[in-house]
Amino acid sequence: MSYAGDLAPASAWEHVAAGAVLLDVRTEGEWAHIGVPDTSSLGAEPVFIQWNLANGTNNPQFLAELQAVVPTDKQLVVLCRSGARSIAAAEAATAAGYTAYNVLEGFEGIQDGYGDRVVNGWKNRKLPWH
Repeated sequence: MSYAGDLAPASAWEHVAAGAVLLDVRTEGEWAHIGVPDTSSLGAEPVFIQWNLANGTNNPQFLAELQAVVPTDKQLVVLCRSGARSIAAAEAATAAGYTAYNVLEGFEGIQDGYGDRVVNGWKNRKLPWH
């Protein structure tokens, strides 16, 4: 593993409460149409930087955008839809000098037998979102 480790959604929340930065690496479309985590009760705001662009290609500016808004001495808790893109983003952030964790299950979680994302993840574990 080339990042700090994996966190269950509740542990991710605790890390953000302790001062880590929640980094949501989903696409703009996912943020707009599915929702976003709400950490305002912790006095923190998530950072939103796409790992992949809407056309499916990697965001070539990902690290530059991250470094422009989050200093490397801040821990990152990286979130995507299901916990896959966030691993790649956590690895890239770690290589750039951050301590980065992946959020298991992601924002929406895995699909059930019908293809719906209602099993687990940030939203389905009842963590704040809007």
